[in-house]
Amino acid sequence: MSSEILKPKVAVLKAPGINCDVETSYGFELAGAAPETILVEDLKSGERKLSDYQIVALSGGFSYGDDLGSGKVLALELDTYLGNQIQRFIESGLMIGICNGFQILVRSGLLPMGTLGEQKATLDRNDSGKFISRRINLSIERDNACVFLQDLKTTGPVEFQVAHGEGKFVADSSILSQIEESGQVVFRYVDRTNNPTQEYPLNPNGSPHAIAGIADPSGRILGLMPHPERSIDRYQYPNEDMLPDDFVPEGLQIFQGMVQYAKEGV
Repeated sequence: MSSEILKPKVAVLKAPGINCDVETSYGFELAGAAPETILVEDLKSGERKLSDYQIVALSGGFSYGDDLGSGKVLALELDTYLGNQIQRFIESGLMIGICNGFQILVRSGLLPMGTLGEQKATLDRNDSGKFISRRINLSIERDNACVFLQDLKTTGPVEFQVAHGEGKFVADSSILSQIEESGQVVFRYVDRTNNPTQEYPLNPNGSPHAIAGIADPSGRILGLMPHPERSIDRYQYPNEDMLPDDFVPEGLQIFQGMVQYAKEGV
């Protein structure tokens, strides 16, 4: 058996305006997967199929210019043209949406409730009214529902980059209660003592409950506004010289978690 067979295949989706696909692919490559850039148009035409992959990634950018709202056009395409493929894929595959990818998953209905075509929440404009690009601290919720993050190793705040103008998670109180009770909140914005915060700019968008990332009820779909692909190598950390020799960047650990979980199911 060749080593290539042991590498989960990752479909890194590409549409006009998506601009973080190269970095996302690199993260999966470092984690031991075999990423491929897949045009959404090729999925629509039938030239490529999601069933050939174990992981689907929607990376950051401004898909279709976000002209009708952040992620809205691609979300509609996923539902209208790829609905059957996606429904079959998520039965056993893994998905991640980063920044614009998170917006796409939420607008499609895949997050928070796994209901493709039934939008239950949105990601609204930052309370500041500004596009925020900075490093922030996150906590990873214990006992969260995400199936591939159970072995993530961290003892305190995780430092990731954010870069968005519309990252405030908005849902009605019943949805918020449901995702809290079911452990679907995976990441929260925190202060340096690792406590959830609404304080700007530690919470860069004003998300209630300091929500930065969530999973669907199955735990197989993850969406987050911060960019893990910008924390996959030591040199991406401002305090690089102070990191221990055995430090594994937390962003890389996310990709590794997905790859390892997919390997176990291959």
